[in-house]
Amino acid sequence: MSATPSSDERTLQVSLPSSLTAYHDFMQSIIDQLEAFGWQHGDLFAIHMALEESISNAIRHGNKEDPAKRVAIDCYMSSERFWIRVCDEGPGFDPRKVPDCCDPDRLEVAGGRGLALMKAYMTLMEYNELGNCLTMEKRMGVPANGCRCD
Repeated sequence: MSATPSSDERTLQVSLPSSLTAYHDFMQSIIDQLEAFGWQHGDLFAIHMALEESISNAIRHGNKEDPAKRVAIDCYMSSERFWIRVCDEGPGFDPRKVPDCCDPDRLEVAGGRGLALMKAYMTLMEYNELGNCLTMEKRMGVPANGCRCD
């Protein structure tokens, strides 16, 4: 893990193995650093949830837990902004083709809520054209997209 420390901002670049147990320490270090920057509980919860979903999805769905593949992460954080890009080595997917978990006929279906939750909690969420790289941002004091399950 490489870091460029500064008193008011931090950047990280890491390469994690495709193991569902390999990223928890990384996630906790992000939350600890954001807490030191003064981020509050609600925003920390949102970022933790988005980290959990994005990294576990990259490992499970993108890399198929293949130990030969890695998850590349670029991260920027400050007292006002958290930005992260999570990229896997998989073939990608089209997020527009993921069924809407809020459709009445899908409310009882297990799974498929992670993308909706990330979108609801983060200020920005977008995929690259291939669909194997997710960029998210959370800005302190800027409302998130909010849940659209009416």
